[in-house]
Amino acid sequence: MDTDIHPRVSLRFDSYDCSEGCPVEGALEQIAGKWKGLIIYHLMDDTLRFNQLKRRVGTVTQRSLTKQLRELEADGIVDRKVYAVVPPRVDYSLTTKGESLRGVILALRLWGIENPRS
Repeated sequence: MDTDIHPRVSLRFDSYDCSEGCPVEGALEQIAGKWKGLIIYHLMDDTLRFNQLKRRVGTVTQRSLTKQLRELEADGIVDRKVYAVVPPRVDYSLTTKGESLRGVILALRLWGIENPRS
C-alpha cells in the first residue's frame, strides 16, 4: 500500500503496549468513526462498488464515505481495487485483517439488538 497516497490516520499514542487497556484503545482507533462499523458490516459478505456501499450505508455523504474508506484502507482493513475501464470501476472488499473483525462486528450487532437505544 502506498502511504503517500493514503497517509495513515494519526494515532493517539506511538505504542499501544502501555497497559492492559491500550490494545483495546488501539483496536477502537482503527474502527472508530461514524460509518466504519457499517462499512465493515456491509463488506463482510460482498465486494461492493462505491455507490452500492453508499446506498447500503444510508445517509452518509460521499465525502464522509470516501474519508472513512481511505482510513480503513490505510489501516489495512479494506482493499480498494481500481479497474482501468471507462467509466472507472472501483471495488471495495475486506482484507484478511478486515475479515478478522467479523466476530467483533457480529457481536456488536447482537449487542445492539439486545440493547436498543431508548
